[in-house]
Amino acid sequence: MRTDPPLLEVRDLRVEFATRRGVLRALDDVSFDIAAGEVLGVVGESGAGKSLTGAAIIGLLEPPGRIARGSIALSGRRLDTLPPERMRAVRGREIGAVFQDPLTALNPLYSVGRQLVETIRTHLPLTRSQARTRAIELLAETGIPGAAERIDHYPHQFSGGMRQRVVIALALAAQPKLLIADEPTTALDVSIQAQIIALLRRLCREHGTAVMLITHDMGVIAETADRVAVMYAGRIAEIGPVREVMHRPRHPYTRGLMGSIPTIGVQRVRLEQIDGAMPRLDAMPQGCAFHPRCRAAIDRCTRERPEPIAHGSVHVACWRAEATHDPAGIATPGIAPTARREEATASVRDALQGRMDTRDPSRTSTGSPERTASGTAERPGAGPSDRTPHEQASALVRACHLGKSFDVSLPWMNRVLSGAPRQAIRAVDDVSFEIARGETLALVGESGCGKSTVARLLVGLQHASTGRVLVDGHEVIAGANPALHRRLQMIFQDPYASLNPRWDVARIVSEPIRTHDPGCTEAQRADRVAQLLEQVGLSPADAHKFPHQFSGGQRQRISIARALASTPEFIVCDEPTSALDVSVQAQVLNLMRDLQRDAGLTYLFISHNLAVIHHVSDRIGVMYLGCLVELATKEDLFARPLHPYTRMLLDAIPDLQMSGRTRIPVAGEVPNPLSPPGGCTFHPRCPHAQARCRHERPKRRTLPNGREVACHAVEEDRLPEHGGAVAQSR
Repeated sequence: MRTDPPLLEVRDLRVEFATRRGVLRALDDVSFDIAAGEVLGVVGESGAGKSLTGAAIIGLLEPPGRIARGSIALSGRRLDTLPPERMRAVRGREIGAVFQDPLTALNPLYSVGRQLVETIRTHLPLTRSQARTRAIELLAETGIPGAAERIDHYPHQFSGGMRQRVVIALALAAQPKLLIADEPTTALDVSIQAQIIALLRRLCREHGTAVMLITHDMGVIAETADRVAVMYAGRIAEIGPVREVMHRPRHPYTRGLMGSIPTIGVQRVRLEQIDGAMPRLDAMPQGCAFHPRCRAAIDRCTRERPEPIAHGSVHVACWRAEATHDPAGIATPGIAPTARREEATASVRDALQGRMDTRDPSRTSTGSPERTASGTAERPGAGPSDRTPHEQASALVRACHLGKSFDVSLPWMNRVLSGAPRQAIRAVDDVSFEIARGETLALVGESGCGKSTVARLLVGLQHASTGRVLVDGHEVIAGANPALHRRLQMIFQDPYASLNPRWDVARIVSEPIRTHDPGCTEAQRADRVAQLLEQVGLSPADAHKFPHQFSGGQRQRISIARALASTPEFIVCDEPTSALDVSVQAQVLNLMRDLQRDAGLTYLFISHNLAVIHHVSDRIGVMYLGCLVELATKEDLFARPLHPYTRMLLDAIPDLQMSGRTRIPVAGEVPNPLSPPGGCTFHPRCPHAQARCRHERPKRRTLPNGREVACHAVEEDRLPEHGGAVAQSR
């Protein structure tokens, strides 16, 4: 328990927005403190009020938003009553801010040095030369190598992780007392995320900077924060020491959030999920705002609003906080199957079965390969000891020596005048794998490693430079063979960008039906759309709404319904949950697992979240700079990783269990793909690299247990034992 006087004091904060329909209350009686050198994590679903709280503290509320009540004090001085010109002096000098997207926080027309020098001279009495020296020191302090040279580079010349470091350097330029970090690691790979977290912790320790860390990533909170505040519908539902709140949550909402998170080392068929959505500001429920989504709600919850009450070191706003701690009585286990939803699922299953039974006689009436009691696919005449996991069903998808190059040369005339040669990026380099029917193969790796390019090659959105893709023995060629393409679909990362905002849901979902089944009548299409919406947990009445009228999770459900409209057998999922809250992520992952079970779907799943990968996958491929460096079953990869890069990725996973394990950031950055290193492309970052690694490219070899790895150190048996992520998570 901290005894230091608080640096930041927020008391009874209320923020309102005046609209034509009346006054909307976005924050309601929010109170908390942050001490010097302390990290307060703030979590909750989108719309809970996390970012709005940060904006109110720093004085950046967008009109017509205003602070209607309460107080905000920094070092004993009221901030909410300061005039705008005096508040501008506080921003940057006493309070710094780090935002989610570094590109929006940096001016692309100015070098990072110019932006740093300008910020420093605005708040500190330094000459230009002194400010430039200070800027170089800041870049070096935030971990940017060659700071003296890179200070004159522009934002686009930095990687995503390095740009975020520049933003942190800008926020620290005037040595502020408080740093508000709003989702600073959300868009970053697990390797870069670990580097940013280590940086924030070090800055707090060395400078005594207080941090308000806003995020939906509970792993980041577990590793970084001292205390955590859980927000819901503009109020704090629970606040206290991070270990108490995360390991012994008292509020049903906190329990639901924790149950929604996939955990490495714990295999669950379904994740717990919180059904429903955050209430709208103009339709806030009476009493406890969470009661419509809470299984533990009693009559009092519908009438009276609970206020935060101390339970030891934790404050909880819940009438049932003293009730049983059994999460099963509180968490909502998912979408309850209804007769219409079961009928819709059966319709899709029957459609798939009608196409696939003629191709694979081993399929059962459910449209899936025959299953053992353990849920694994079974082939007649094959004993468990005779088969590797991906042989449990016939291969549906085969990628054969795939390669893809992109020409990034200057225009012809520029090359003639400058004498510059043609340049090409080898995004995918000799990648081969198979995916069995009903299986989920996951691809992991840092940004730029070629995962999404492989995904587009598999569904025919791009032409392969070398190699080919076979689906059920037929070659996938971009723009050819529509009958084959209807069996392949893709779910993209951003559901809003992949849905036409001018079309209603009925037109969006029915487009594949019109394309691949032109003989279908309008009434048949409407009935099919209604069945698909029911199957993904939406209402048939939603067919006449537009994408902007839905939440992020609901939009992703629409994307899934559209993907199912052509009754595909194979779906490529490219970061389908990375932009979603953990509660919505659980809904989508449960839905995808239900669809795979009911319709026998086959998935390629791409994600940078290794806990999600552990939950959904059967086998995992690890990619680095366009190459597949390791391929293994989920159990083998997480229990005993072989390739040094795989080990580094697993070492960088957040320690959600707070076991005391040290999170080790991945060293260095992915090399420039225009000039990749010779030999093994990972050798500049590999602690086990030797002379052979620098000159000879390793070939991918199949080991006796069926796993594949491309590494000289593994081949020569000179790697130390690694406990794996499963052992570390216990």
